[in-house]
Amino acid sequence: MAIGIADLVKRRLLAQRQRGFDGDERGVTTIEFGLLALPFFMIIGALLETAVIFLSGQILDTAVHDVGRLIRTGQVKELKITDLTQVRTRICDQLFGLFGDCKGLHIEIQVLSDFSNVKITPPIDLAACTAKASDCGWLASRPEEYAAGQGSNIIVAQVYYKWQTLPGFGGFSLSNLNDGTRLISSSTVFRNEPYS
Repeated sequence: MAIGIADLVKRRLLAQRQRGFDGDERGVTTIEFGLLALPFFMIIGALLETAVIFLSGQILDTAVHDVGRLIRTGQVKELKITDLTQVRTRICDQLFGLFGDCKGLHIEIQVLSDFSNVKITPPIDLAACTAKASDCGWLASRPEEYAAGQGSNIIVAQVYYKWQTLPGFGGFSLSNLNDGTRLISSSTVFRNEPYS
């Protein structure tokens, strides 16, 4: 008989507690915010990172085209830009501090004999980088170089940068290399003006 009374008391107390929770809506907003906060802030973070990466790509593109204009018009000779370090400095001056390490820029400015010889490819072995993150370095066969050429020469300018992305969540990441970076590039091909 004692077991029956204990069950009745439990049921009665449980019913009273349940009625109390049914009408009480305090804290619902906090619980809903707690459930939605993580996905909301992940979306905001992804939007901000995407915007910064695309902005950086546009700024790099503008800097490379501006240096290309200096080469095309022969102003590099007037400004005495004669080596890779000076070109890197000229490009970095136009990046507005978005690129943390300007030494990380891979710069190739070459003179070509014909427009059909233009080959714009990244200086990374993408197959090896996909297999192992440690193989995502710049190719030794593609050293940095700077050659402004003479008047009427054909020039190809390529600049690459490995942008460190935020760690992805659930397999979503903006990195396009296996080492967690995104390869940002800019290139331009032109014929120098016929300066002497």
